[in-house]
Amino acid sequence: MKYLPVVFLSFFCSIATAQNIEMTTAKFITGDNVIYSYPSTDDLPWQEVKVPSQWEMQGHDGYDGYAWYRFHVIIPESLKNNSLWKDSLRIFLGKIDDVYAVYFNAIKIGQLGSFPEDKGGYKTAWSEEKEYHIASNSPFIKWKGENIISVRVYDGGGGGGMYNGQPFINMLDLIDGIKISAQPAANKATNAQQVSFKNSFARNISGRCTISCFDEEDQEVLSRTETKVTLKQNESKVFYPAVPKGKDHITYTYTFIESNTNKTVSLKSTPPYILTPAPAATPKINGASIFGVRPNSPVLYKIAATGKKPLQYSVENLPEGLTVNPANGVITGKLSRKGDYKMTVVVKNSLNEAKRDFTISCGDVLALTPPMGWNSWNCWGLSVSDERLKSSAKALMDKGLADHGWSYMNIDDGWEAAARNAAGEIVTNEKFPDMKKLGDWLHGNGIKFGIYSSPGTKTCGGYLGSYQHELQDATTYANWGIDYLKYDWCSYDDIHDAKDTSLASYKKPYEVMQDALQKQNRDIVYSLCQYGMKNVWEWGADVNGNCWRTTGDIRDSWESLSSIGFSQTKQYPFAKPGRWNDPDMMIVGQVGWGDHLHQTGLTPDEQYTHVSLWCMLSAPLLIGCDLSKLDDFTLNLLTNDEVIAIDQDPLGKQAKLVFKNETFQMWLKELEDGTKALAIFNTSEKSDVMRLRWSEYGLGTKQKVRDLWRQKDIGSFDTMFASTVASHGVTLIKISSY
Repeated sequence: MKYLPVVFLSFFCSIATAQNIEMTTAKFITGDNVIYSYPSTDDLPWQEVKVPSQWEMQGHDGYDGYAWYRFHVIIPESLKNNSLWKDSLRIFLGKIDDVYAVYFNAIKIGQLGSFPEDKGGYKTAWSEEKEYHIASNSPFIKWKGENIISVRVYDGGGGGGMYNGQPFINMLDLIDGIKISAQPAANKATNAQQVSFKNSFARNISGRCTISCFDEEDQEVLSRTETKVTLKQNESKVFYPAVPKGKDHITYTYTFIESNTNKTVSLKSTPPYILTPAPAATPKINGASIFGVRPNSPVLYKIAATGKKPLQYSVENLPEGLTVNPANGVITGKLSRKGDYKMTVVVKNSLNEAKRDFTISCGDVLALTPPMGWNSWNCWGLSVSDERLKSSAKALMDKGLADHGWSYMNIDDGWEAAARNAAGEIVTNEKFPDMKKLGDWLHGNGIKFGIYSSPGTKTCGGYLGSYQHELQDATTYANWGIDYLKYDWCSYDDIHDAKDTSLASYKKPYEVMQDALQKQNRDIVYSLCQYGMKNVWEWGADVNGNCWRTTGDIRDSWESLSSIGFSQTKQYPFAKPGRWNDPDMMIVGQVGWGDHLHQTGLTPDEQYTHVSLWCMLSAPLLIGCDLSKLDDFTLNLLTNDEVIAIDQDPLGKQAKLVFKNETFQMWLKELEDGTKALAIFNTSEKSDVMRLRWSEYGLGTKQKVRDLWRQKDIGSFDTMFASTVASHGVTLIKISSY
């Protein structure tokens, strides 16, 4: 098994029980009243919730607005007495969506973001993480007694509440001067990581550096070392632990134990491991086997194929009105009559040729398989630009993603000018000097072009929306060559009558824009983004939506991924060709929602789970990272054609949850060829073995099994099948009766 020089990190704050007071549960209430911060307030009737976990997952599905958390905390004097430094109490709360204020025994100690009633209005701070420091001699701290820490939260849409990082209280101490970082070793041939223990305080810090290597699959310690060190100010001690060859699911834990207090700080990292074999040198045709277009709309379809370059492309039985570029495999033209046009795609190189049946369905429904591509939001947020989009588009081609079916480049929020032109038309800001030219460049390379707007007066980021300009905007998009529109509810709340809870009132803005899109001379895939309100999966097809968000925004954490992905059960019956449930964009690679990117917070196993689950759900696959900085692991993760084929299966059925307990979930998906995909997910904190009997799931008694990530046949299994699945990991197989 090949290891790559990339390190996925998850941070632990001071982990010794004696020095941390963890706040794992809170009393919770929706609504808003300042008395909720008073220690005397009776919160006994309030709901008890777990943290960190968004409130949608704890009985408040779809709730947006104000809510309060109250933590009852007894702070022993030993917390202070056992600290070398005794002057500052620290409160860590993780991330909170969207705006919040913190009160300590009714005293406000901080705020992130801006509430709707504040000067300047609502401003989200969902992506910021902050800790609060209070002088330990503050009169409002009750040492040895009960303290009430209250958190006032406002959620402006999507998921709400405390969602990332376990809240705790401790004392700021000498150990906080030690920072641990890990990165690939400069010499890749050493197959090692470079781990640094650095002192950032203006005094010497002595302690012990420990490095342990743990095999998650076999649940055994492979190695452990300990070294005594004294670090001067800004001094670092660097180690190069080797990654064991031929091992999956290896976890390293790096710990510094400060000698005066025995307090610790730790960093955990998991080297990513490759499962997908490299593509063969002989030609192989990938991507969807069917493509939808309306009569007389421009056809743009790039044949996805791998193999030793150069490749030559041709199509047998190509319909009249279409042409194919033999050098890049881009099919263009128009079809005037409705119908299914069946043809054969041919790809050749110097070694061999490949053929595959392909259908263009000319009719009324687009997106006959889930859209695959890229969206700017999860990496650049509002800082997206023409230059940044082009860099990712070039990477889509140069790194070979387009050869596996990835075809959309979608601009999210942040492209709009501050005002419309004299004719009332939407125009771009300085970051996008020529949208038509950008679209032509993308189309010339066989790449489709997406854009973003809102039915309200403003977008989520405060830019111009499409309210009362829907037809103008749709016409502008068509003139620019837009192929995909993400239409985000956002400020439509300001227009929508909150007292009108009828389904018609929620459908209305999406009907207006769809009518405008239908009048255009080109196909624009319609993505409804309103976070699942009114069970959008039940009516999204009525407004001719091609896909619809079923949840709030996703974050790059296991809590966010698992709570969103594994909740997609009631949506199952509503997925079909041209109508897709959308659990939000992908969170692999370097993400950041702005100018400062970071490697995803998901472990490698969690990323395999992420891609597997989204493909089982027949979800739109929209990459959210900076493709120009795509590492080998992430590229491999996104280019497994057998896994992608599960998502792109033309039958268009979503997987169904067939088994769930405290450790495992199993999801089963029917495929067009009569076989089935089965995903076994381990949701627990340790590796475990899952055993299943085929007959219990209506699968007969004998099944051939193929490992889709490793792209190899495992064998034939009578009666039952067993698999060891890593913590937060997956076994993804294709099964067929024999």
